[in-house]
Amino acid sequence: MSKLHAKYYADKMTQVQSAIEQNELVGEKTYRLRVAAPAIAASVVPGQFVMIRLAGTDAPLIGRALAVYNVTNDSTGTPTWIDLVYLRKGVMTETLANAALGTAVTLWGPLGNGFSNTPCDRLIMAVGGIGQTPMLTLGREANGSQSFGSPARENGWSQNVELIYGARKKSFLAGVDDFRAADFDVTLCTDDGSAGVRQLVPDVLAARLAELSKDERIRVVTCGPEIMMEKVAKVCAEAEVDCDVSMETPMACGIGVCFSCVAKVRQEGPEPWDYKRTCVEGPIFNANDICW
Repeated sequence: MSKLHAKYYADKMTQVQSAIEQNELVGEKTYRLRVAAPAIAASVVPGQFVMIRLAGTDAPLIGRALAVYNVTNDSTGTPTWIDLVYLRKGVMTETLANAALGTAVTLWGPLGNGFSNTPCDRLIMAVGGIGQTPMLTLGREANGSQSFGSPARENGWSQNVELIYGARKKSFLAGVDDFRAADFDVTLCTDDGSAGVRQLVPDVLAARLAELSKDERIRVVTCGPEIMMEKVAKVCAEAEVDCDVSMETPMACGIGVCFSCVAKVRQEGPEPWDYKRTCVEGPIFNANDICW
């Protein structure tokens, strides 16, 4: 393992304790949780995440990494609340789903590198499962409807924003109204055809890329099951389109200490690849760099 470069240190994170203000069911086994965390809300950029655990207890002991789904301002325009969307699966998320309003949670973040705000003509977000969670903020920054970071990053860097969102069935699609309200072009696909088209996300993406002009600067970002992201990466490579992936490897610390979240990433030098910590050197990587 090569030495971790200073730019990947998690020294800009803040640890806060806050009470759960909302914890709503937004899809089958899918919840949206809201907490007041002004320090995190003010500095987070799209694609970054927080670690969360229940405060004052060691059961469960290990926190859970959750992408920041949304940032909401108070009446003065100050970023104050963050929303986290999660799937109830496992001890930590089961505990969160059963937590009453007012329950104290500890969060540390923002963590990870986040998506770049590289200009393009068209941003296509290809997601599956719970992979939609980092895309609301990214799309809003891209179309200029919201700014993120401290100092605020440049927004309005894409002329068009599309979301291709797949799930097993209609009931698992969460946040669709939020994406439409944000003025994204939304295409839904389900395994059983209960919503949208009965196709897989990579196939829908391939057809979409084939019909778009080759003169457009197209950028694809993807998040979801690894097998889906691998196929999206292949589609983009064949179409010669830039693609970034948001890796969802399990994390324990979120700050690069425990080495539990490493991914095989290609590199230059005598060794063709190395293990990279998804929590600090990711979770966003160029799709061509991942050893699938």
